[in-house]
Amino acid sequence: MKKPVLVIMAAGMGSRYGGLKQIDPMDEWGNPIIDFSIFDAKRAGFEEVVFIIKHEIENEFCSAIGERISKYMKVSYAFQQLDMLPEGITVPEGRTKPWGTTHAIYCAKDAVGDRPFAVINADDYYGPEAFRVLYDFLTTNEDENRHALVGYLVENTLTEHGSVSRGVCTVNEEGCLSNIVERLKIFKRPDRIEFTEDDETFTTIEAGTYVSMNCWGFMPSLFAGLEEVLKKDLPSGIEKNPLKFEAVLPGAVQQLIEENKASVKVLSTIDRWFGITYKEDKPMVVQSIKDLKAKGVYTEKLWS
Repeated sequence: MKKPVLVIMAAGMGSRYGGLKQIDPMDEWGNPIIDFSIFDAKRAGFEEVVFIIKHEIENEFCSAIGERISKYMKVSYAFQQLDMLPEGITVPEGRTKPWGTTHAIYCAKDAVGDRPFAVINADDYYGPEAFRVLYDFLTTNEDENRHALVGYLVENTLTEHGSVSRGVCTVNEEGCLSNIVERLKIFKRPDRIEFTEDDETFTTIEAGTYVSMNCWGFMPSLFAGLEEVLKKDLPSGIEKNPLKFEAVLPGAVQQLIEENKASVKVLSTIDRWFGITYKEDKPMVVQSIKDLKAKGVYTEKLWS
């Protein structure tokens, strides 16, 4: 079996954050949050990282992240380009918004090739356990159509500073994903967790529910599946909302599960996720990293 690679989705421009949050330092040594994920991946066994970025941020990203990380791991790039679409689909006039996370992974197919791969977001902290269980899965799994998802407890993934989007999971008796639904507006309340789809009706999500934080383990067969999903979803999405439609990865995986083209093992973790969706999240992230260093999870200078 070929050595798995780590794929990091880093093409977002950080509109809600107010800048390129992928490169914003989170400790006094200048390490952004992405460094801690790469550090954890390296000590789990990963040796190569593929960054999915946009050409618009290429120079800044490569200077701040890629050149530095290349001292510790092999670095490759994939570019999420609007016109990198399945045959027969064209970009609507006036479209500038990226096509979403399904398309981001689709754009990495040449960089990844025929190797198994893990997928994470650039601006999320996942914890060491996620990379250990993913590496173990990707180096032992022999079923080309069996993939993996690291499931986080919903209560371990929320922010105090607004709504968040999460793929809410249902897990069957075999420990596999049977359903994943993207909830775009989940709120942490003082006494409960709830989501809304219309800003009027709110539904409770029970504590202990697994959610996806886009922390996946995929076999290379996924690329063919994603292409088929995009061929189906993009034309109808473009017709309904040509400038803003996005194809999200949890939805694509759900389609493949329903069509019996894939199964997804849920790898549980009790590690706490944190991320920087909003500028107000940064002090919490900085403090959380200090706490992890104090516990010995990371050395003070990380790469020392």
